[in-house]
Amino acid sequence: MLITTTSLVEGRPVQRHLGIVTGEVILGANIVRDIFASITDIFGGRSGKYEEVLARGRDQALRELEDKARALGANAVIGVDIDYETIGARGSMLMVSVTGTAVVL
Repeated sequence: MLITTTSLVEGRPVQRHLGIVTGEVILGANIVRDIFASITDIFGGRSGKYEEVLARGRDQALRELEDKARALGANAVIGVDIDYETIGARGSMLMVSVTGTAVVL
């Protein structure tokens, strides 16, 4: 399945639009990860643990989006947008949402 942020795929015109598809994942942050992130914030650098969580959430949300598009008979999802939000008390949870248009190319 082709998944792209662009609204067109060069050389492959859209034959049918099948509708909007989404994938959402909510992940809880844990105390150990928060401690490591705090240490990274103090000394500078990247927070590998949070980056792992972001990557895992994005991959899961994209898989869900792809599954929904496939169920509609799509062979591509165009115009994909990926959003990250913190929710819950003190931003204790991370939500990754992806949205796009399921199409047949």
